Amino acid sequence: ATGSSGRDWSFFFCQMLLNTAAQFRRSRFWLAILILLVIAIGLASRRGYVPFPAVLGNYPGDALWAWVVLLCVAWVRPAITRTRLASWSLVIAFAIEFLQLYQAPWMQALRANKLAYLVLGNGFDPLDLVAYAAGIALGLAVDRGWERAGLRRG
Repeated sequence: ATGSSGRDWSFFFCQMLLNTAAQFRRSRFWLAILILLVIAIGLASRRGYVPFPAVLGNYPGDALWAWVVLLCVAWVRPAITRTRLASWSLVIAFAIEFLQLYQAPWMQALRANKLAYLVLGNGFDPLDLVAYAAGIALGLAVDRGWERAGLRRG
């Protein structure tokens, strides 16, 4: 019974995040503002200005990075369904993480650039995938709240 209850809760949570009754078109202006805000929080977290628990290491920053991926996908396709938004965001975030397994000299030279390093990362860590999923789930929850608040394209 306990396992069934856990599945019911997780199913309800996923349905709540992914379901959209009507077409929802996000505002690119507010997406851009949110992208800048989340990037600022992520960079501040890496420098210790945002006090995430030390036990979490860099994973909160990884989750925020994945949220930015979700926001960028939404910016490119403001009317995308939440299910597709989640799917594309996970595919992109996971693909970039798996790309870190590729260590060719030209890729390492590219990663030497600070901006490229922040986008592409360096060194595969499977726990990053968990952080990405958490960041995308957070982004979906905010997106759902955004829709409910009526912050649509104006």
